[in-house]
Amino acid sequence: MQQDNEFIDKFWNLIRSDMTAMVGTDSVSPRPMTAQFDGERPVIYFFTSKETDLAKAAASPQKAQLIYAAKGHDLFAAADGTLRVNNDPALIDRLWNRFVAAWFEGGKDDPKLSLLRFDPGSAEVWKDASSLVAGIKMFLGMGDPKEDYKDDVAEVKLGRRLISAQPQPH
Repeated sequence: MQQDNEFIDKFWNLIRSDMTAMVGTDSVSPRPMTAQFDGERPVIYFFTSKETDLAKAAASPQKAQLIYAAKGHDLFAAADGTLRVNNDPALIDRLWNRFVAAWFEGGKDDPKLSLLRFDPGSAEVWKDASSLVAGIKMFLGMGDPKEDYKDDVAEVKLGRRLISAQPQPH
């Protein structure tokens, strides 16, 4: 369990820092989206246009997948969850920022604005197992890379744990 928490915490800290993931549904191929977070809730929000295929698909709750690769490639994740539209004005107001504003000429009241909510469920999370030590061991024929890597992958429930208020350095 402690190891699972390590994977969960690392995922949330890194995605909060990087803020980019691929999101898709059964009917819409994954596409890069910029993540937004509302406090410590284990939920990810994405601003988009109502005209996008993803927003149209999420008009009713959809099974979705989020694919994430940390900028430093020290963590990768594939998370299943539910994607839905959540155009709550108070939430939009809390998440609004100058980067989002650049995409919507009408501001928070832009008629094309749509806020998507991704509630993650189960995920497979991988830590990067390639390191100098692993490379040297492989070069010298020492150890079993499959055995060494087994502790660097976990199946976890991302929605069951609150995330840290401050991203951790990576």
